[in-house]
Amino acid sequence: MSSQTGLSRRRVAAASSSNDVDDEDMNPSGSTNASTRPALASTSTSNSYNDIQANGNGPRASHAGTALAGGSKVAYDPRDLVGVGSGGDEDGTTPRFTLLEEILLLGIKDRAGYLSFWNDNISYALRGCILIELALRRRIAIIKDPARRRLPLAERQVEVLSDRQTGETILDEALKMMKAHQDGPGNGVPGEKLTVGSWVDLLSGETWNVMKIGFQLKQVRERLAKGLVDKGVLRTEKRNFLLFDMATHPVADPAVKESVMSRVVALLSARTTTIPPAALPGAAIKGSYSSPAQPNIAFPVTRTVALVCAAYAASVLDNALIRLGYDEREAAFSRCDDILNEFTVWPLGSGSASTSASRRQIASGSSGGGPSSKELIAALVQAVRSEMVGGREGDDLHFEIVVTVFEIFSRMDSLL
Repeated sequence: MSSQTGLSRRRVAAASSSNDVDDEDMNPSGSTNASTRPALASTSTSNSYNDIQANGNGPRASHAGTALAGGSKVAYDPRDLVGVGSGGDEDGTTPRFTLLEEILLLGIKDRAGYLSFWNDNISYALRGCILIELALRRRIAIIKDPARRRLPLAERQVEVLSDRQTGETILDEALKMMKAHQDGPGNGVPGEKLTVGSWVDLLSGETWNVMKIGFQLKQVRERLAKGLVDKGVLRTEKRNFLLFDMATHPVADPAVKESVMSRVVALLSARTTTIPPAALPGAAIKGSYSSPAQPNIAFPVTRTVALVCAAYAASVLDNALIRLGYDEREAAFSRCDDILNEFTVWPLGSGSASTSASRRQIASGSSGGGPSSKELIAALVQAVRSEMVGGREGDDLHFEIVVTVFEIFSRMDSLL
């Protein structure tokens, strides 16, 4: 059956004795038909359910994946029950929710279940988030060429280092296209490596070249929403808009969205040079049944900075700061301006955070005599550099992509 449907189902190591038999394998005479079907395995997951006692036809086994006592069997992957990241990344260093999904959560309306019709920036920002996510997963990097330093960040070429799937459909689709374009069609025809800016434009459909219009990713927001439905964060409903019906995705697990908003607020309202633990991903979410703790996420500070900058570029930062007062909200926007400006320069730390004088006064007036915004951002830059240096060899080429996408975000019309 797996060859017909394309699904690959793994059996779990047996924990029950060989005498446990499913009643479906019993023939009318009471003997088992062991030659036609192997015994079902039982895991520790099934221990949480009541074992079904023997009936007139013989004993009945408790099996993995039973939703209710006496319910039907459900095929499942035991790795889905532990917080080891998502999809193909099984080392526990990738978060359960991608940067794209977190941006979508910030933009979606809790009860209505759809994004604002007037937000034209989120689609382009999501394509940039794809490159950030692939870079942080060490799939793509800037080509290591000393001559690249003479070029602007957006014009530096990208290469695919690993085409191993991530388990996220949109990321895998983009990675496959980048790899195919890099390798070329074959038959001696060489491939082509494009720049960071070109890939963001092509994935967004922002190109006049009709030969490359096929690189555009279709229905990204809808597919992200359906992925969050599968993860138990959203649910699907049908909503009538006078002339047509549309599928909407209201929030089903508010604790997950609340945690994303809390991370943004914690970073933008911090009053010390120490990065607040509440701003970092990986902590267990209170009240959420779908988000266990993930203490070993790679690059937690970088992911938080990417979340804040991408939310600003996608015009959804307002939704995260809605509970703050006017002055606090303006101070948070001012700090986000500084963060984005500081992280658009490579190498990291070679820029200077600066904003308009009016916003600077608001930020300093609400700081309560604590460290200045520049000192806070300097500590943030140092933390990101520590993650880059403390990782694997060549991680700086991955981080260069992240900074390049931030530079593209800073040039979007909404931020000018």
